[in-house]
Amino acid sequence: MNALAADKPDNPLERLHDEVMQLCNHVLHHAALRLDQHADLFDQHALTKSSVNLAHYLALRELDLRPLQEKLAESGLSSLGRAESHVFATLQAVMSMLSQATGKPLPLQCNLPYPAFREGFEILSRNTSQLFGPSNSQHETRIMVTLPTEAASDPRLVEALLEEGMDCARINCAHDSNDIWSRMIDNVRQAAARQRRECRILMDLAGHKVRTGPVALESAAVRIKVKKNRFGLTQQPAQLRFVSEANGSTNQAAPGEVTTLALPAAILHKLRIGDRLAFHDARGKQRHFHVYASDATGAMLATCNKNTLLHSGARLFVQRKRGMQFQRIDSFEFRDTLQQPARITLNPDDELILHASPEPGEAARYTEDGNLIAPAHISCTLSHAISLLSPGDPVWIDDGKISCTVKHVSNDAATLQVLRTGPKGAKLRADKGINFPQTDLQLPALSEKDKQDLDFVCGHADLVGFSFVESGEDIRLLIHELQQRQRKLPIVAKIETERAVRNLPDILFSGLSQHPLAIMIARGDLAVELGSVRMAEIQEEMLWLCEAAHVPVIWATQVLESIAKHGVRSRPEFTDAAMGIRAECVMLNKGPYILDAVRSLGAVLARMHAHQRKKISRLRALHW
Repeated sequence: MNALAADKPDNPLERLHDEVMQLCNHVLHHAALRLDQHADLFDQHALTKSSVNLAHYLALRELDLRPLQEKLAESGLSSLGRAESHVFATLQAVMSMLSQATGKPLPLQCNLPYPAFREGFEILSRNTSQLFGPSNSQHETRIMVTLPTEAASDPRLVEALLEEGMDCARINCAHDSNDIWSRMIDNVRQAAARQRRECRILMDLAGHKVRTGPVALESAAVRIKVKKNRFGLTQQPAQLRFVSEANGSTNQAAPGEVTTLALPAAILHKLRIGDRLAFHDARGKQRHFHVYASDATGAMLATCNKNTLLHSGARLFVQRKRGMQFQRIDSFEFRDTLQQPARITLNPDDELILHASPEPGEAARYTEDGNLIAPAHISCTLSHAISLLSPGDPVWIDDGKISCTVKHVSNDAATLQVLRTGPKGAKLRADKGINFPQTDLQLPALSEKDKQDLDFVCGHADLVGFSFVESGEDIRLLIHELQQRQRKLPIVAKIETERAVRNLPDILFSGLSQHPLAIMIARGDLAVELGSVRMAEIQEEMLWLCEAAHVPVIWATQVLESIAKHGVRSRPEFTDAAMGIRAECVMLNKGPYILDAVRSLGAVLARMHAHQRKKISRLRALHW
């Protein structure tokens, strides 16, 4: 072959040899430049193979390699498409084959430490075990579960989660308290000890979550529901309990439980067993409450045979049976109704005032002719964010359900133009996330609450989650705070903003230099900031970069959410869960059916484990 190659000056393999050599030189040179940019990180720490490999990969991906990949594949060589964890070793192998085929020398050297072909996989595997513990016997991808508050008081739930395959328990510091966290952790530790297995605990610092403020309250009709059979016939009437307005208040009950209604004391004293209250409900339907008993407290008990909406201002007529007919003996106006947040519905082209004052939000007001008096308004929990906005800035509310742009800004309020909502509009509620993807909010990486919570985390958790991290400097700050507390807890950097995506290499280098690190792809907030189409692309790129850095990845947000929250199986969600095999850990959020979700995820991962490792297809024997 060498003799034939020498006889042909225009040999395709020689041209390919030269192209790959140029690529190798580019990778070595540009990787060195990038490492020089981060030289301060490695002054006191040895340059790791993972850092070098990440630099090699970033340099490799600066170029459009698609034409070269086709030529390599046609020649039966590696197309470089699976080189993430061992970049230089792959280039070296390709160059070795081309040098042998062409008789050309192999002047390829790297003076920095880099991983061999198998070593890249081994480093990533070690890092994953260090952070998340040993793998399940059926699959290598770990399962993380966000613990609900009930996990503090229900050790059987925690026991069942571990039995179903939970490898890591996540506690969100945005909710609950130290006492509840302690009980959650105790239950996890004790259950893991009984089952003789490991379960790591991740505690997520809350970070600066910007949310909508409160919404004004309005009167709500009391919903009274009967129990019906499958044919729609009343099987069991609704149960009611009448109390005096002086001794109690109206209480909306769950279906099947007793609803309490507060009546004027004079009316309650007048009621007798066998009386009924007749009225028209909020929908104009004729309804009756039938009094059948009293209890030891002086309350009267009644039933209702049809679904009812009892609204404020409804006039109820007290009727007593005389012979064969009911006769009216008194009447009163029902006033003690429930309070609920006002309904604020937004549609495209509507205006919304986002203000710094804590005034409760309200719906838009119109004249009788339909002319706008005042647009809807609501406050923002981060008041100084208003002054940082500029006309044209995008604003996303409630995980992107409401898309807006800034029209104009005053000192304490911004007028937003609604661009997109659902086909039937979108409800604006309190305590919903607000994203400002193009606005620098000038927030410190750690809030004061984060620092207080970090004291607890350092004493109880195995990993610390870093919400809204956006730069390598943020990572270095958290490392410093951990050093102050004399702990080297592994950090899970949650990538959930556009700025964090741009700075992902810097974030990775900052951890690789001195600290155990994992990356969580927080696909919910990230999709809001980037858009769903860009998000589909970015999550792939993030997996590649993290594999090049030998950093474990957590695949998070809405995995099997329909099962966890509603017990309903969704085929698209199973496909998404199967994609999780390419990460080192998959996170499930809490829900009433979380045990079913953990069981289902474990089954999916076990099956996919035989077919795929990262993005490499594994050619297990097929049986048809």
